[in-house]
Amino acid sequence: MLLFRWLIFLLLLVAGACFVFYIATGRPHYRAWGVIILKWTLIAALGFFAVLIAERVL
Repeated sequence: MLLFRWLIFLLLLVAGACFVFYIATGRPHYRAWGVIILKWTLIAALGFFAVLIAERVL
């Protein structure tokens, strides 16, 4: 469980770094990578919380 929390946190940091690189350089591929990483991080986080909720219910 701690591993998943760290993984989600690190992915959010990487997405944030991509957005900072986009702002600094203006190159659109950094923004695209940031959006992709952020999207998959949110999907992973929702899956993680769904498992926690299912564990509570069952």
